[in-house]
Amino acid sequence: MYLGLDLGTSGVKAMLIDGDQKIIGSANGALDISRPHPGWSEQDPAHWIRATEDAIVGLKASHPKELAAVCGIGLSGQMHGATLLDADDKVLRPCILWNDTRSYEEAAALDADSRFRALTGNIVFPGFTAPKLVWVAKHEPEIFGKVRWVLLPKDYLRLWLTGEHMSEMSDSAGTSWLDTGKRKWSAELLAATGLNEKQMPTLVEGTAVAGTLRDELRSRWGIGGDVVVAGGAGDNAASACGMGTVSHNAAFVSLGTSGVLFAANGSYLPKPESAVHAFCHALPNTWHQMGVILSATDALNWHSEVTGKSPSELTGELGDSLKAPSSVTFLPYLSGERTPHNDAAIRGAFIGLGHESSRVVLTQAVLEGVSFAFRDSLEALRSAGTEIARVTAIGGGSRSRYWLASIATALGVPVDLPADGDFGAAFGAARLGLIAATGADPVAVCAPPKIAGTIEPVTALIGAYEDAYKRYRTLYPAIKPLSAH
Repeated sequence: MYLGLDLGTSGVKAMLIDGDQKIIGSANGALDISRPHPGWSEQDPAHWIRATEDAIVGLKASHPKELAAVCGIGLSGQMHGATLLDADDKVLRPCILWNDTRSYEEAAALDADSRFRALTGNIVFPGFTAPKLVWVAKHEPEIFGKVRWVLLPKDYLRLWLTGEHMSEMSDSAGTSWLDTGKRKWSAELLAATGLNEKQMPTLVEGTAVAGTLRDELRSRWGIGGDVVVAGGAGDNAASACGMGTVSHNAAFVSLGTSGVLFAANGSYLPKPESAVHAFCHALPNTWHQMGVILSATDALNWHSEVTGKSPSELTGELGDSLKAPSSVTFLPYLSGERTPHNDAAIRGAFIGLGHESSRVVLTQAVLEGVSFAFRDSLEALRSAGTEIARVTAIGGGSRSRYWLASIATALGVPVDLPADGDFGAAFGAARLGLIAATGADPVAVCAPPKIAGTIEPVTALIGAYEDAYKRYRTLYPAIKPLSAH
């Protein structure tokens, strides 16, 4: 048996699979986010452990024999978080999360140093790890002076699981400290932020062994033999492993809290000025590109809170057939935006409201706004040399066929729906655990799922969508002066 652990923003998911990659069971542990100030987003790493324990307890209750047979664990996690430890591995402050934008000034200063884009292949975004450490050095110097280890969230879980300070390439590529082409830490970039390689975890590939499960936990969970823990992956690379998006130009669109348009690459193709992320993949000698929007289902969830209707009720009111865009446009910049704008200060807006703008019209505009944000990412990927012929949909928002039809029409490409099953980050992590434990061929293990159906672009509405997208594109520069800090 093989166990995948996915540390997300809202919870930890634990999934068991067998040697044939059949899902045996899964369980979850919940997490909350602390937002003590505008733009801040934090979690206590102790809560990650508690949520992981809750998920494992759930699996032990439902599948004790299968859990006892686990011989490999893979890890996936929310990226970019700054988990700061002292020399005794004590957490020094709450982890600063990926969607925390407090360090936008520090990010801009680092990005102005040409070495960062040259070596990492990426803009230094406010959500990345390096600017957070510069912020801590400036605003919390006593804490910065005690930092012995900087770990990403899933790698803090690894420390608890194995006692090892280790990470892997895909997650580390989102720190602004990795030489992404050479797949190693950059001493030069670390020094530019007042750090050194001794404060970084040891790097391995995502398919490699990166520790063994501590005896105390094996005993507590009822596991009989030794258990290896794989390097694992950042959440998007882990989802790509789960979806089989590991071959050149294979792609998926993820409708989660944030949104991702992800394409696997056989070579390193950086173009930082496009705000496309160029990261190492979890498999050796592979890379990937992705456009990232900060509020995908989060935009619909916000609309849900405002209207008092559940997301499913809101999307249900739209019916089954895709409608032409109305005069209302929604900009989904509720937490700023990454691709293509790299703007932490920008905020969302409804444009074109009238007396006729009902709740249904606003819901339609929210879904279209996210679809057009994905179109922005597609155009950025194209500018970086990647063409996408079709995408596979994953994430909670992919349950809405209306939304997927909107995305297909906005992108102008078919959207494939995987057969019933969970092919997300926890499944991808379990696959990496299987590879690490058995030495199996990574590409063979990370095969794509069967496709249950395809949603094609609505040909009759492509022109209307193109016009609406052009209008959408004109609005960012119009509202930018109104969103300054």
